[in-house]
Amino acid sequence: MLGRMRCLPVVCIFLACGDDPDATPVNPEATFPKSFLWGTATAGFQNDPGCPTLAPEVCEDRASDWYQWVSDPEVIADASSFVTGEPLANGPGMRELYREDFARAKTELGTNALRVSLEWSRLFPDGAAEAATTVDELATYANVEAVAYYQAQFAELKRLGLVPLVTLNHYTLPLWIHDGKACHRDLDTCQDKGWVDGDRIIPAIALYAGFCGRTFGANVDLWATLNEPFATVLAGYVLPSAERSHPPGVQFNIVAALEVLQNQIVAHARMVDAVRAEDTRDADGDGKATRIGTVVAIASFFPEDSNDPAGVEAAKHGSWVHNEIFLEGVATGRLDENIDGVLEGPRADLVGRLDWIGINYYTRLTVVPFAAGLAPGYPWLDFIPTLSDGFFQVYPEGLYDALALANRFGVPMFITENGAVNPGPDSGATFLLPHLRELHRAMSEGMPVEGYFYWTLVDNYEWNHGMKLKLGLYALDIATKARTLRPIGEDFRDVVRARGF
Repeated sequence: MLGRMRCLPVVCIFLACGDDPDATPVNPEATFPKSFLWGTATAGFQNDPGCPTLAPEVCEDRASDWYQWVSDPEVIADASSFVTGEPLANGPGMRELYREDFARAKTELGTNALRVSLEWSRLFPDGAAEAATTVDELATYANVEAVAYYQAQFAELKRLGLVPLVTLNHYTLPLWIHDGKACHRDLDTCQDKGWVDGDRIIPAIALYAGFCGRTFGANVDLWATLNEPFATVLAGYVLPSAERSHPPGVQFNIVAALEVLQNQIVAHARMVDAVRAEDTRDADGDGKATRIGTVVAIASFFPEDSNDPAGVEAAKHGSWVHNEIFLEGVATGRLDENIDGVLEGPRADLVGRLDWIGINYYTRLTVVPFAAGLAPGYPWLDFIPTLSDGFFQVYPEGLYDALALANRFGVPMFITENGAVNPGPDSGATFLLPHLRELHRAMSEGMPVEGYFYWTLVDNYEWNHGMKLKLGLYALDIATKARTLRPIGEDFRDVVRARGF
């Protein structure tokens, strides 16, 4: 543990305990570059709700499929949706308290960056926006209060010297393009199919991305298109569960799942084109108006029996499907439409549209082979996660493995999420530092990692889990909205101040 009052004498020598807390201590073990981005990661849907004084209809984004998914009484009553029914009012209320939270990130933690998201349905709650065919036309449908809110956020980040990394789509979709409740009941007959309907969603989300690039580009250079696209595929169309469900939460619809995956790959490319065309302003003075990437979740896959050749192959296939197919599509323009390990292409309209890769790393997965396969015609769907040790297994070495996997695509990388679930008093020593050592090991071997964003700043609304999972550096008092820095937050602060450990 690296808290200033708790460090051992020999560690105090290295960390300059008792000196100016704003000084950069001598660090003989692992120092990160001065240009390295230290930050925390947030998402609008998870952080906005729970305002202490703002009206709920202002505080909450009520025009999204995720609001419907966690709030609709019929969805909550349906056991197959796997939502807790916890009210969004229990959230941290960052919609109202963002200035205080941004100040905590800067002055208490000492970070120099913050990952935030824009909510498509907050900016465009009315389906009339779908009639637009140009950014100029789309701008006439924008919610002016939402635009002003985000402009104020970016102004505050700039005032504090926090570099914004902005996610354009962190899971949520406007209800007018995705009715998760209706599609949960019957995906074939529902009208607003979201990611299944590529002809609708791809041009719409590209136009939205272009609007964001034009509207907010004066304060933003670092953009992400999509967050964890495969999580939407897996938890939305293949295997929704208590561990994670996404609207529409349908079981084993492999055809729809593959349509969603391919549509997300194409949507990424079109979003990149739109942002590059519309964001022509250099916000940070580095000579580049925009750097745009995507954020993927990478897990380490292991066979339950390493001596079983079928198990080894199953783990290889699991990594391919979960970790690599999407990255191949957005990085090389090559697609594996049948999940057989054979890449087709490249497609010229997909190549060259990736400036960096963001990696969300949390866990390892142990799999067993399934000889019959999960679906006929898709030979590499022959693995089943055991989850006998839980979904969140602490395996720091996997962060290094995730970086090594992504590094072969030849672009800079960020750790865009990494965090301990329900952190205890020793989580700094048992979770944070081991993961940062693996990060530093990767960088010392030449892997181009430019930043680390801890998930998350304050306990927030963790999707279908509600407030049951605690991942904040700051603990949240639901009743008062007070924030209390956890021991792991103190350790993160000390690492940031030292630029290492």
